[in-house]
Amino acid sequence: MQLDDLKHCSFAEFSWLYFQICWYFTDSWEQFRINGKVDVIDGSNPDPLKLQQREKAWFASSIKSRLQYLDPTPGIPSVDEQPSQVPTLDPSTSPVGVFCLLVLDPDQVDYLNLKSNERVTYTAGHSAEGEKIWTWEKVNA
Repeated sequence: MQLDDLKHCSFAEFSWLYFQICWYFTDSWEQFRINGKVDVIDGSNPDPLKLQQREKAWFASSIKSRLQYLDPTPGIPSVDEQPSQVPTLDPSTSPVGVFCLLVLDPDQVDYLNLKSNERVTYTAGHSAEGEKIWTWEKVNA
């Protein structure tokens, strides 16, 4: 999926028409499927607080991680016969244009333990005051 596709999709759930973020822990045989709204924060975002979040995430990553954003696009053949020059980055440099922060606001979590065959779904709702509240339910795995 491309970033432009994500920007036009209001939910992240990775099955047929949606995306779903999944984590599987091989040692414990546990799986988490997390559904929710995704906010894509790039350098053109008009919200100064979101831009601060983006910058904070940029500086929280290592220099080596940040350098990856300066590499050429993967899969595109190089036209140079010369080996590519290793990019450098000033540690105080603000986020580069291609760096985006994805913020997931979950509204459902599906937990599955394959060792015990336990499955629990957590679903977010809202209280009368508008606060997010979570309920859970054990379901057959």
